[in-house]
Amino acid sequence: MTSQSGAARDMIQKQLKDLDVIFSETMETLNTVSGAERLVKWKARTVALLTESLGAKEGQKFAALQPGPSFTNDLVEEFTDLIDYFKTPLLDLVKQLAQATPPLPGGN
Repeated sequence: MTSQSGAARDMIQKQLKDLDVIFSETMETLNTVSGAERLVKWKARTVALLTESLGAKEGQKFAALQPGPSFTNDLVEEFTDLIDYFKTPLLDLVKQLAQATPPLPGGN
């Protein structure tokens, strides 16, 4: 189970890095429409990877995330909020996996 948790944690870390790349590239070009399209594809991949690594329950939980309406009229701010909306649950999941992994024998 420890290696499975470690592999799942590594997979989530990679997805977080991919999310950061989408954010960085979108902020460089300011093309939030393209960024949002890439985000939809990223989310679908992430759902599949979570389902494969952690089971259907976690995959469905992430798939069910649907951001509410935004009223800022600032596309960059809305995109930043969207990135944070998906990033936060993944960071929480990494923390849960880190806590679930038992310490190594002989460690302090």
